[in-house]
Amino acid sequence: MAHPGQGTVPLDLPPWKRIICVVSAVLLALVFLVSGTWKISDPLGAAARMVQAQVPAALGLPAAIGFGVAEVFTGVLLLVPRFRRWGAWLAGLMLVAFMVYFAIYYNTLRGNDCSCFPWLKRVVGPGFFISDGLMLLAAVIAGWWERPSQSLRSALVVLGAVAVFAGVSFGVTAMRESGLKAPGTITVDGQPYSLQHGRVFLYFFDPECSHCEAAARAMSKFQWKEVTIIVVPTRMPQFTEPFLNAAGLKAKASMDVKLLRETFKFGDGPYGAALEYGRQKAAIPIFDSGEPAATLRKLGFIE
Repeated sequence: MAHPGQGTVPLDLPPWKRIICVVSAVLLALVFLVSGTWKISDPLGAAARMVQAQVPAALGLPAAIGFGVAEVFTGVLLLVPRFRRWGAWLAGLMLVAFMVYFAIYYNTLRGNDCSCFPWLKRVVGPGFFISDGLMLLAAVIAGWWERPSQSLRSALVVLGAVAVFAGVSFGVTAMRESGLKAPGTITVDGQPYSLQHGRVFLYFFDPECSHCEAAARAMSKFQWKEVTIIVVPTRMPQFTEPFLNAAGLKAKASMDVKLLRETFKFGDGPYGAALEYGRQKAAIPIFDSGEPAATLRKLGFIE
């Protein structure tokens, strides 16, 4: 009679195969763990990235949290030998799904940032598919040369723990974003400006970001209600004035991005913070056909 595991993979692999299998699994696990942890720890920023990648705004946040949980779960499975084959197949399925999705939207997303890491730029293009193809190869190696996985119940316990972690993280983020106190004074157009009076909308942007410019163009058409708009470039501040002129947005400008980032935690622009008497009323990480208009109108910032 055949013993469990025979017919699929040898019980004892040659040392070189074992080394390649383990290295492939560990490297792939690190990618998925970092990517998933970022999504879980910064769900609003991840949701904004999802919307920029053509995910419907209503699904941006659920998709960010869902993918974050799936990626962390996959990373853990890849690190544990008895779960490794399951982790490899999950990683492979997700990588294939990502590649198919970006292939469908290639013409729309070409040249846009598609990175799962907030500090690493990776644009949609040939290099994107090459790097994902290499990760897919690592998943195949990690799964093909590994013994069959076992203990489904234990794996589900891991999934439950990751889901709980994601829920707690989202709750903490929601509490942190509500009622944040802005710095008392910042420099605006070269002069001290108090954020403690009236309504202020802070708009963080990258002058070279097409999404940022499209959002600014849309906001230039809003009917604002006694709101001071202050734009804050996250990089290349020398292009602030040309950016505003191109977008047609009438606003003041502040270069105190480092000071403001100490309070308002976000990744890349576009990002908005609606303030009232120095307190944040809403964080706006998503800019599309419906936002930030819906949120700003609900707050009474626009007509």
